[in-house]
Amino acid sequence: MIAAMTTVTRYVLRQLTVGMIFVSAALACVLWLTQSLRFVEMIVNKGLSIGTFLLLTLLLMPSFLVVILPISLFAVVLFTYNKLNADRELVVLRASGLSHWALARPALILALVATVVGWLLTLWGIPGAVRSFREMQWSIRNDITSVLLQEGVFNKFGEGLTIYVRERNASGELLGILVHDKRTLARPVTVMAERGALVYTENGPRVLMVNGNRQQVTMGSGRLSVLYFDSYTIDFDAANDPKEKRFRDQREWTNIDLAHADERELGSSEYRRAIVELHQRITSPLYNLGFAMIALASLLPSGFNRRGQIREITIAVTAMVAAEAAALGAANLSTAKLIFVPTMYLMALLPIVAGTWLLLGRKPFRRRRPPSPFAAT
Repeated sequence: MIAAMTTVTRYVLRQLTVGMIFVSAALACVLWLTQSLRFVEMIVNKGLSIGTFLLLTLLLMPSFLVVILPISLFAVVLFTYNKLNADRELVVLRASGLSHWALARPALILALVATVVGWLLTLWGIPGAVRSFREMQWSIRNDITSVLLQEGVFNKFGEGLTIYVRERNASGELLGILVHDKRTLARPVTVMAERGALVYTENGPRVLMVNGNRQQVTMGSGRLSVLYFDSYTIDFDAANDPKEKRFRDQREWTNIDLAHADERELGSSEYRRAIVELHQRITSPLYNLGFAMIALASLLPSGFNRRGQIREITIAVTAMVAAEAAALGAANLSTAKLIFVPTMYLMALLPIVAGTWLLLGRKPFRRRRPPSPFAAT
């Protein structure tokens, strides 16, 4: 009997694993394509390389996987066990003496593995990935050394510096340069040059211009002064504010940072978000087990029906959507008032407890036939 159970477990587990990998990969690709459109602007306006673009989008994948894994696991368990039931394989396995719990073992093993993977992602993988993503995004948007001057575009750098380049030739020389510098509000300057180049020095990047003029209007008198030059440089040091700091989202905080969050330092709203983020990292992977239990508890106790299990599948999908909505509602309530934090654990554990009770307590459901009119009274 043990050998037979092991064979059955491997057989079903193999189908579940392969199906989950394909479904998760398909959903991940769809989400990757939709999210990658956000970075088209960086490719066009910032000269982002393909390698950097791929790295940025791949850093988003751990966040996607935490959402994808429970849904794909639910779909695969529902499809696989429904197919086993339609092919009469579950009927044969029940006739051989296997209980609901024994039949559910492959799905539960896969759900436990997905739960552990989910904890690894939420507790360690996602904070690091989000931190790296935010730092790269900040660097691309604010670090001039990683940006190329785009031709035919008004390139804006920081507050007050705009550079236009009509054309860039094959050697990298800039042709038709227009610079408007209003970083010093009292003395805005406009510079035009026939040609130039973007050069990098120890003190930072600069635009070197040749054969042009510098125009400045004197404040108050409105008098225009023009200076013709053979060579002139514009630096970018003042384009970026070195004192400006990047805001750190709670998703990139470490678990220790979240656990030691100080309400007086963060403020009431940010403190509540930090606490809820910590509890979400613990509870969200539990939905792998919960969603698998919903699918198993809906299909296995229902028994065999030649007409299919449309009603049971509908109930399972409805219960899964309700559980997901309840999880979002509990998180929102907890963000508003921390007294509701225990509801996050309640919503995560409820499908697991209810599914366990149904698998252990219910017998296969069989529709009763109406009594024959010829039966003896």
